[in-house]
Amino acid sequence: MDLAKRIHEEPHEEEPQHSHLVIQQLLSHLDANSKSAATVRAGIVDVLSEAAVIAATGSVGMPTVLEVFNTLLRQLRLSIDYELTGSYDSSVNIGTKIIKEHEERMFQEAVIKTIGSFASTLPAYQRSEVMLFIMGKVPLPSMHYPTEPGRPGENRNRLIQIMLLKSLLQVSLGFQCSNMLTALPSSFLDPLLSSTLMEDAELRLFVLEILVSLIDRHDSRHKFSTISTVPDIAVLKLKVDKCSRQDTLFMKKHSQQLYRHIYLSCNDSFNVQAHYEALYALLVMISIELANEEVVVDLIRLVLAVQDLALNNEDNLPAYNRCALHALCAAYLNLISQLTTVPAFCQHIHEVIEMRKKEGGYLLPEDVFVEKPRWSKSVDHISTELLFLQSKVSEVLGGSGYNSDRLSTPYVPQLTDEDRLSKKRKSIGETISLQVEVESRNSPEREEKAPAEEITFETLKKAIVDSVAVEEQERERRRQVVEKFQKAPFEEIAAHCGARASLLQSKLNQIFELTIRPPPSPSGTITAAYGQSQNHSIPVYEMKFPDLCVY
Repeated sequence: MDLAKRIHEEPHEEEPQHSHLVIQQLLSHLDANSKSAATVRAGIVDVLSEAAVIAATGSVGMPTVLEVFNTLLRQLRLSIDYELTGSYDSSVNIGTKIIKEHEERMFQEAVIKTIGSFASTLPAYQRSEVMLFIMGKVPLPSMHYPTEPGRPGENRNRLIQIMLLKSLLQVSLGFQCSNMLTALPSSFLDPLLSSTLMEDAELRLFVLEILVSLIDRHDSRHKFSTISTVPDIAVLKLKVDKCSRQDTLFMKKHSQQLYRHIYLSCNDSFNVQAHYEALYALLVMISIELANEEVVVDLIRLVLAVQDLALNNEDNLPAYNRCALHALCAAYLNLISQLTTVPAFCQHIHEVIEMRKKEGGYLLPEDVFVEKPRWSKSVDHISTELLFLQSKVSEVLGGSGYNSDRLSTPYVPQLTDEDRLSKKRKSIGETISLQVEVESRNSPEREEKAPAEEITFETLKKAIVDSVAVEEQERERRRQVVEKFQKAPFEEIAAHCGARASLLQSKLNQIFELTIRPPPSPSGTITAAYGQSQNHSIPVYEMKFPDLCVY
């Protein structure tokens, strides 16, 4: 405490030196007292939180920043162990030191708050490094090492997951970066998105909120804290900036992965109102932060697919969850119609919402997302007038310049190995297999092809991987050709083109030689000089050759 107080009394130009010293000493002090009472450790962490303001001067370099977060995360793990074992040391009897669970929880919250305080002082590039650092410490179930129910240490893993995701959420708050492609690499996004498929509803909610915070670069989240179809003046006045080149590249690389996880997150029977609010906020944030015309079209397709998901109910979702999905779709389509400002599109959405107000209030957020939700089990039988029709949406948006062919194509999520973490893999695999079968039946080349082999998960996976690899190779080849003609010297380009021309001329000469002067056949027909064919064979010694051909 004295160190932090002393800093404010020193001259301003000496603050960087003292702030560095204070932080180092506080970290060492925290490690030295790692087995002290939770209240003592919490006091040290509170001082660290106050010292985060001093760290904003820029005196703390990246190695020290990682040292701060590494120390705090280590203390977080130790506190969880203390809470579960009831002892500061496994070699000491439990009764030696009394551990109060609520005090350990208070200490853990203090650590998470301090992590957020330090993160708020960092520039975007250092925040992304810290987020990657924290994500690497989250114990997530993987394809090779799945979490087995009931095994020893599972509760510890879950507590660590919760605390680290809470810490990650604190770091992501207020994250503003113009180039998300470099700030959020695949090494961070892939495991984060995989976490949306975890069975634990609380963990999935943290992940959704983290995604919303990362995309929300203009602090717009509070405007969409509730799901509603009632026009909000603040929303209607919302300025949607034109998608930058960096955002376009980010969406080209990660959009399908984002859409897929949103779709799978919707198809979970353990979702509650908070999950649907986070999913709605995520859809809206993508629409106002990262959307161009292509992204808008894909988001509409995605939401219409979610409506079909609730309508068909292949995974036996409860009635409330199905009504919630219909309400979510209504709220989002109502918002995106206002942002696109296409009159015919707005009219179709408005007509369906008005019809639902009269005959199906249980399909609107005003009835579903309230303290006492009103929903109906009759969701199995919904009339066409209460549904948003893909054909109609494609027609009205296509007339305004949007890609009607893409709009009329139903969205189907890509199937990957990651679906083994989800209980929906079977139904999605059947959907994709059915779509492939329908496309093969409608193909004009169907009669010319051999009977198709049985479509399995492995064949689909191989086809997707192979097609992606071929596309990547072709794209790289084109890039190299363009780069060569842009940067290579003129002499090299001329030599290259000359060689190709010589090769072409050589092939043409061979063709002309075979076409104009076919080899004579002693026993076959002989073409005369005027092109008349002789029907009888002439011996070679009786042939008449032009004088120019005789040696």
